[in-house]
Formats: sequence, structure tokens, C-alpha cells
Amino acid sequence: MLAVAGCTELQTDGSSGAEGTGGGGAALAAAESLTVKGRAPKTGYARDRFGSAWADTDSNSCNTRDDILKRDLKDVKFTDGDCKVSYGLLEPDPYSGKDITYRRGRSQVDIDHVVALSDAWQKGAKYWDAGKRIALANDPLNLIAVDASTNRGKGDGDTATWLPPNKSYRCAYVAAQVAVKQKYELWVTASEQAAMKKVLAACPDQKLPSGGNPTKAPERFHAR
Repeated sequence: MLAVAGCTELQTDGSSGAEGTGGGGAALAAAESLTVKGRAPKTGYARDRFGSAWADTDSNSCNTRDDILKRDLKDVKFTDGDCKVSYGLLEPDPYSGKDITYRRGRSQVDIDHVVALSDAWQKGAKYWDAGKRIALANDPLNLIAVDASTNRGKGDGDTATWLPPNKSYRCAYVAAQVAVKQKYELWVTASEQAAMKKVLAACPDQKLPSGGNPTKAPERFHAR
């Protein structure tokens, strides 16, 4: 992770993750271009509307959770081959700034949906087909390994209601939300867009992440 204009830039390796593109206000310009609507009711939302958790939509024989742990942790150790992560270091956790040790079976590290699935449901995903919802839930562009206790405080909040306590990461965090909402054509509320613009105005050179998986999961995956 690299410091950019006082903010932390989201950096990942390979086509499965987010890659910074553009500059000179790319993230801010993208935030300004998002469709603005009111929040729709949460009626009908359930996690399984986005498919089973951590489906292997990229067909690499590893589930999505382990893919993200491998991407985001340091000094990774495995059990049973090179998929199931048993140990690693989150140095630092982007949300809190703390160093966290991951050990399988404990809840110190979450894989967070940067754009929460419930938030997505209320801002367009309710009307999608199952393939697109499954894609969003497993897209590395929308996933990050973080401190579990800090993440639990986020809930399904958007930029207007929750930002990482680690202020140096806020620009990268908001840029990632903007990138996901732009990629999947999700709308934002007026207050959410205003909050995005306020954060990104403080880091005018913040890049907009790109990459991740296709916006439709393979046909073999299903959601109700």
C-alpha cells in the first residue's frame, strides 16, 4: 500500500484484484458521475439472494474468502495445499491501522464487502438477475481483509454513515466504493454522494481502482 496525496492507495496484484487507473481527480470525477436516487426499501433482502457465501466464481479451485486472504495477508501459511489459508499477518489492517494476526478458526479477520450487499440491494441490486448479484458478492474489487471488530461496526453503512477509523485510508476506501458502484451501475443517495465528494476532495490525485471479475457469474452458480 502506498501513500498518495495524504491518502492510502489500494494496491493489489494480478487481474483478480483492484488496480489503480487514472489520476488527477479520477475517483472524484467518478463519484460525481454516479446516478443519485433515494434509498429503496430493504424488503426482500437476504444474504442468499447473492448466492452461497464465497463461491469460487473465478474457477481457480479456491473459495473467494481464501483468495482474498492470500491477496491481502503477509507471511501466509496454508493447510491442505495452497488454497486454505491457516495463518497470515494483516500489517496493517486498513480500517484500524493496527497489525492483526490471522489464525484460521478465529474471528480476528473479516473479508468485508466494501459496498455492503444490503446497501447494494437497496440501490439497484434488488432488480438484477442472480448472476450479477453473485458476481458482486465475490468480486475482488469489492472485497478486502480487515480487522473483524472494526468491521462489525460498519454494518451495511455507506460513505454517509460509516468511514474507517484509520483516516489515512479513507480516500482509498471511498474510491473503492465509487469504483464498485460505477462498475455495477449502482446508484447513490444524495447524502452518500456528498460524503464521497467531501472525502475525495481532500485527495484530488486519488486513483480509481479497477479490475476484478466479470459482472456476471458463471451459469453454474445460483441464488434464490
